[in-house]
Amino acid sequence: MGRVWDPDWQRGEAMAEAKVATRVLVTGGCGFIGSWVVRDLLARGASVTVFDVAPNPTRWSRLIGPSADSVPVITGELTDQEALERAFALAQPTHVIHLAALLTPDCQSDPIRGCRVNVLGTTMVFELARRHGVQAVSWASSMAVFGPEPGEAANAGVREPNRPPSFYGAFKKGCELVAEQYWMHHQLRSLGLRPHVVYGPEREQGISAGPSLAARAAAHGAEYTIGFRGVLGYDYVEDVARGFVRGALDCPAGAHVVDLPSEPASVEQILEALEGIVPSSRGRLKVQGPTLPSNDSPHDQMISAIFADWKATSLSEGLRRTVEFYRT
Repeated sequence: MGRVWDPDWQRGEAMAEAKVATRVLVTGGCGFIGSWVVRDLLARGASVTVFDVAPNPTRWSRLIGPSADSVPVITGELTDQEALERAFALAQPTHVIHLAALLTPDCQSDPIRGCRVNVLGTTMVFELARRHGVQAVSWASSMAVFGPEPGEAANAGVREPNRPPSFYGAFKKGCELVAEQYWMHHQLRSLGLRPHVVYGPEREQGISAGPSLAARAAAHGAEYTIGFRGVLGYDYVEDVARGFVRGALDCPAGAHVVDLPSEPASVEQILEALEGIVPSSRGRLKVQGPTLPSNDSPHDQMISAIFADWKATSLSEGLRRTVEFYRT
């Protein structure tokens, strides 16, 4: 699924795509959230081009279906300026959704590469968006820009509460400042989203993927142990994708960074909800492992301040949809 970019495509096809009113370039569009973003955009009738390190046809087949065949995929590293420029040239985007990034473990083990990808790469995306006259950029920030809450700071060994406790968080904070500069000096509109734990169908990587994998196990009648404890906020992936899409297509003037509602729940509450959806899973789903800190925004910068009609999917409904996805 998806078409890997071929420089020999007929010029007429590219020009036909350029006439579509809404043309969106999605970096990281083959990932978990990115695939849901592509699905949302296609449902809206947008022309979509994806830039990512590699295609993921299996995921797109399960999640998007035959319509994914219409989506060109330009492969390359985010730090490869030539490849990124090719993507902009092909997509001729009116809007950009920027999701590509290295996550916490990679940034922590190799801060220099993490900075190149997450900070320099993001700056290149904004700069190319400016040069190509893009109307707005929506992009992925993170709750990692905030450290532990005051009561948790001493235990975590962090000097000040609500400061980034990792290189990843520091890089994302830097990106928030970069976005602000592009509004101040070039009037490039942007909206960054700070989801907490994103869950739902196709979430497979990272320790916080546990609830999504538990839902898959429940659907398949399998056993699964979530490897962490604690109360965290959860955002259903369709909501997150919709936030990125609306953030690009309906972005108001300014450089905004907003939080999602992130319904709080303990892991035990998630297991209880899954057992209610799939009673036969009782006893097959377990939890063990460390307690993860509940990093949270010290400010009220909710997405509803930008989109007054915003409605979040409840955790119980999101888990039900995840189970149903894996059942079918």
